[in-house]
Amino acid sequence: MAIGFLVGLFCGALSGLGVGGGSILMVWLTAVRGFDQRIAQGINLLFFLPTALSSAFVHARSRIVETQIVIPAAISGAVAACAGAFLAQRIDTEMLRRLFGALLLVIGALELKKAWTCPKERDLRSGQAHSA
Repeated sequence: MAIGFLVGLFCGALSGLGVGGGSILMVWLTAVRGFDQRIAQGINLLFFLPTALSSAFVHARSRIVETQIVIPAAISGAVAACAGAFLAQRIDTEMLRRLFGALLLVIGALELKKAWTCPKERDLRSGQAHSA
């Protein structure tokens, strides 16, 4: 129970930062705790609601939320989430787990690529040479 509390704190803090604590929660629930993928998804969704609402409140109070972008994105995201949940119920659990793993690998690779290319682009824009 204490470890679950600590994982919740860690994932909640990451969610507040906009990093995606839910992805880490999914990995912990499936890989460490051995939950079925669908059960872990349900837990993750219930975890997401209060963390997203509290983060949204703090960001809105700081006036860093652009409603003209958020509202259409939230509506289309809700529709896509319903379609994804419907699809997830019809896909084999092992396939769902593999698709989620592949998604994490793709996101990780894109983030690594961005981390390696962004400093070079920033140096080029500022006129500084980049030493490798």
